Amino acid sequence: MLGGFAKAIFGSSNDRYVKSIMKIVENINALEVDIAAMDDERLKGQTQLFRDRLAAGETLDDILPEAFATVREASKRVMGMRHFDVQMVGGIVLHRGEIAEMRTGEGKTLTETLPCYLNALEGKGVHVVTVNDYLARRDAEWMGRIYGFLGLSTGVVVPNIAEHDRRDAYACDITYATNNELGFDYLRDNMKYERAQMVQRPFNFAIVDEVDSILVDEARTPLIISGPTDDKSELYMQVHAVVLQLDEGDYEKDEKSRNVTLTEDGTEKVERMLEGAGLLTGSNLYDYENTLVVHHLDQALKANVMFKRDIDYIVKDGKVIIIDEFTGRMMDGRRWSNGLHQAVEAKEGVDIEPENQTLATITFQNYFRMYPKLSGMTGTAATEAGEFHEIYKLNVVEIPTNVPVQRVDEDDQFYKNTQDKFGAIAKTIKEANDRGQPVLVGTVSIEKSELLSEFLEKENVKHSVLNARFHESEAHIVAQAGRLGSVTIATNMAGRGTDIQLGGNFEFRLNDELRDMPDGPARDAAIAALQAEIAAEKAKVIEAGGLFVLATERHESRRIDNQLRGRSGRQGDPGLSRFYLSLDDDLLRIFGSETLFSKMMNSSLEDGEAIGGKWLSKAIETAQKKVEARNYDIRKQLVEYDNVMNDQRKVIYEQRSDIMDAQAVDDIIDDMLNDTVNNLVGDHCPEGTYPEQWNVEGLKQKCTELLGLTPDIDDWLKEDGLEPEIIETRIADMATEKFKAKGAVLDDAIWRQVEKSILLQTLDHHWKEHLSTLDALRQVIYLRAYAQKNPVNEYKQEAFGLFERMLSAIREGVTKTIATNDFRAEEEFVPQDLPELPDFLTTHIDPFTGEDDSDDIDAGSLGLVTTTIPRPAMVSGGIDPYAGDPDLRRNDPCPCGSGKKYKHCHGAF
Repeated sequence: MLGGFAKAIFGSSNDRYVKSIMKIVENINALEVDIAAMDDERLKGQTQLFRDRLAAGETLDDILPEAFATVREASKRVMGMRHFDVQMVGGIVLHRGEIAEMRTGEGKTLTETLPCYLNALEGKGVHVVTVNDYLARRDAEWMGRIYGFLGLSTGVVVPNIAEHDRRDAYACDITYATNNELGFDYLRDNMKYERAQMVQRPFNFAIVDEVDSILVDEARTPLIISGPTDDKSELYMQVHAVVLQLDEGDYEKDEKSRNVTLTEDGTEKVERMLEGAGLLTGSNLYDYENTLVVHHLDQALKANVMFKRDIDYIVKDGKVIIIDEFTGRMMDGRRWSNGLHQAVEAKEGVDIEPENQTLATITFQNYFRMYPKLSGMTGTAATEAGEFHEIYKLNVVEIPTNVPVQRVDEDDQFYKNTQDKFGAIAKTIKEANDRGQPVLVGTVSIEKSELLSEFLEKENVKHSVLNARFHESEAHIVAQAGRLGSVTIATNMAGRGTDIQLGGNFEFRLNDELRDMPDGPARDAAIAALQAEIAAEKAKVIEAGGLFVLATERHESRRIDNQLRGRSGRQGDPGLSRFYLSLDDDLLRIFGSETLFSKMMNSSLEDGEAIGGKWLSKAIETAQKKVEARNYDIRKQLVEYDNVMNDQRKVIYEQRSDIMDAQAVDDIIDDMLNDTVNNLVGDHCPEGTYPEQWNVEGLKQKCTELLGLTPDIDDWLKEDGLEPEIIETRIADMATEKFKAKGAVLDDAIWRQVEKSILLQTLDHHWKEHLSTLDALRQVIYLRAYAQKNPVNEYKQEAFGLFERMLSAIREGVTKTIATNDFRAEEEFVPQDLPELPDFLTTHIDPFTGEDDSDDIDAGSLGLVTTTIPRPAMVSGGIDPYAGDPDLRRNDPCPCGSGKKYKHCHGAF
């Protein structure tokens, strides 16, 4: 009570913070007269003056008022739009690295120009992150006019642009890009072999549009770059044969989570069978050496016990095709991940197709936390403020609206079942349509959109049906959803980022209807007529009540509901919002079909009858909070697991970067050689033991295998006082001499490139295998919970051990490659071919559609990861003349016209 009293007198902490920012806005406004008096040339010259001041030691905060005033004036001259004071507040919040919650229609796109310009003055680059490529292109073109006027460059990064265009876009002062492309480019850059091939610059400042969608909703699924693995068909068949011999008493099944767990007796039985098949290392199934076997066993159990033919999948033309559990449709082309699809193929005896192996992966949480300064904008962030602060250290600031909101938000209407609900919705839409009131209908899925469309057809209501797949065409339709009598059915996320204006969106109509009309009096007259038509139509729409947002269901997140509701009532327009619910809704089934609430609804509601009230809305909100808490726990756990991989990823990527930047890597290779020899001697001649206890034969065998040496250790043993350190020194000296002799065959510059190439390729190979092992470990680590152990802590411990083993394997791999291969500069030398890089697949699952929204099916068309390392000239003498071409790939025809592939001609190693 006292808190409410204090809030009423002093305002909330948010109100006080905004009030403090308004003092800076007053300073900006005081400069407006002087800035407006400047001619265009002088206004443009402000950019260089600001840069000079920054170079002289001033900070961005020092020049903020003048910079913001300059952008406002440029916007007035170029766009005909003047920033409102509340947009200035939003710009300051963004510059400070916070989240600005601004209502729909308040002009977030224009607001971002303020901090973008200010931070771009440092020359380090600013990234503006959008949810789809349509918005990236649109905003870059639209706002780029302001930046261009002030002398700054603007770039845009969207799927399927050429590599050199991508590099140029990142080199611009301000770069608009989709969240997926930014993440994928980071991963691709760290798979390349030369610094010149990389497209991104060091991270500086990012503004994330629709920040809740990108950093919360889409954070559930990581970005993955994958490629085909080696054929493991035999392993799948062997594990399947083991599973077939199990009885129901050997395992326990959890149908709710679709997991199958071996019992204690089942584990012993499986261990004996795997030992017999030669698949087990040691005698314990759960030793981490057997991680991959456990993973395959787990998937084979699921495939055989939990997945039923003709229910979960069908077999057609020798292929396993998934059946969608919600729609019952065949999902041709889609495959279960993590080897599950291959396990089902083994079960059904069809050809086993290779699974895709993860080559690089990152979550949005860890990607965006790499920016030194991060901020974001959205209409709905307050409900997730705790998550933003805990994971990203971002504060949420609610920006007041420029004009008070006039929209009426009515209580939810509750019906007994879906048929009653949709019948009532259709009648309500029909009534609104008859009086000319535009209706925007929000649904949670494409299937529900299609169902409602059938009801509206019975009522003879003309309507448009949209979903969240085709962003550009949707934006044009959603932009006109405020026209007189329009009825638009859309999934809740369709057309996001598009402003719905009553009477129609002038910009869109101008572009659609008058695009091809040449400039002149006729076009001016047509524009004036269009403006008058929109103004007249807007007056009629306002009279009819403004935009009616009607939601067919509550989403599991209150934010999505608020986003939909916020489409109505922009800039003080009248509007109406109402939600229709039934006991069949997904949320209410999660809430609990056996609760007192649902039993009361079933018994008290007649067919076709509706009830509503604040208590009902409160009950629904409680259900949403429960689901939000569960989803937050899932995302938080995802971060905890990915943090383990992220620490390791940083080490590997930093190592790669150091190698690429180094002039020579001989010191690294010498260290690897010495470490390898140290481990060899330590394993076979442990300290504190007698020579007769040493495994001399094993040491000699390993020296031959890894170093190509045959040291006469038997003779050394005849010496008195022989210690392991002496053996280690002698073997290391022999190996070093051998390495020097190999390097002496080639020119110094070429040998340095050979060393660097071997180092990078070995590191990449083992990192890829390590990611695969971590994937498998992650799938089965939850079993440790049965032993009263924390799976996350167990994962950290096991992952650290695996990482140590990977580093050791890299050292051995580099040493063995150099020691056991011959390097000659003669023309007749036929080198071992470099491993071919496949056409990578990029994957990111959209949480709203369940579909891959990466837009990059054939990564080969992008000229992505290439192996154009400057290589030793093995043909015709001389340096490869094409090695510097960043767009030339290994499998392309050689530019010399020989007819051979580049890798077999001038690109030969």
